Amino acid sequence: MKARFKGCTPRQYGRDRKLATPDMQQLIKAFNTIEATHLQPGAEAAGSADRIALAVAGDDIGTESKAMALIDWIGFDAVDGGTIAESWRQQPGSPGYLKDYGVQGVRSALAEANPERQPEWRATPNSPGTYDSPA
Repeated sequence: MKARFKGCTPRQYGRDRKLATPDMQQLIKAFNTIEATHLQPGAEAAGSADRIALAVAGDDIGTESKAMALIDWIGFDAVDGGTIAESWRQQPGSPGYLKDYGVQGVRSALAEANPERQPEWRATPNSPGTYDSPA
């Protein structure tokens, strides 16, 4: 799947729809606002007061619904994060990034998000660097 999107970051896709292919209409952005180590211990039964919510962004309602059902099935609430073009609201450095919020917290974080990347998340002349020495 990565080869299909080579050279097209989600940020570019949101800005330049000319890059879109029919396959990209089924692109979903989810799970990027939770640390992997929180997935198993963070899962809770539906209706739990402290259930963590995850934003889900996508352009195809059917595909987005399937992703939201999967998220619910594994123990999290799902919140509609809008379209892929709006998915910057859940980018690194945004108010909801790596926060274990419930539904209302995720909705508030999405509403408060600013499209300007935080300085610590911006590219540098040395980007991307390496794993051992990030730029």
